[in-house]
Amino acid sequence: MFDIGFSELLLIGIVALVVIGPERLPKVARTAGQWLGRLNRYVSQVKQDIDRDIKLEELRKMQQDMKDSAQQYEILANDTQREMETAVEQETGQISKVMQAMSATDGGLTMKAWDKVKEEEAAAAAVALPEEPAALDAPVATASVQLPAEPTDGKIAAQDKTDTKAA
Repeated sequence: MFDIGFSELLLIGIVALVVIGPERLPKVARTAGQWLGRLNRYVSQVKQDIDRDIKLEELRKMQQDMKDSAQQYEILANDTQREMETAVEQETGQISKVMQAMSATDGGLTMKAWDKVKEEEAAAAAVALPEEPAALDAPVATASVQLPAEPTDGKIAAQDKTDTKAA
């Protein structure tokens, strides 16, 4: 901080000894040391407070940036959701038109199946929890295959095993 050499300190000590006197010099030196210690503690505390305030301000800026980013992503997600819903509605409308055209050509059987699929989807959507994401409105074709039951008669099972060994 200050550039004071040993010779300068020695000169200050001699002047203080002459001016203050040898009886009061130790008490004055102790008091001066205490005041310097208090001053150093005060300066370091002020530095810590300034550093803390700077870090707090940086955290507030980061928090605001995060909130802004989250809002932007939420807006983007909502826009994407609306676009997807519009696309699904358009595709569903086109499918409905195709199904109506097909029902006109085959006597209405295809349109009845389409209406049944739409009713099943509406029933499934009514049962679904509101927290679950909504399923696409386009129908999904599912095929169920039933396998034949295992024979319970031991003779038939044994006969099947011999047939498979022969093959």
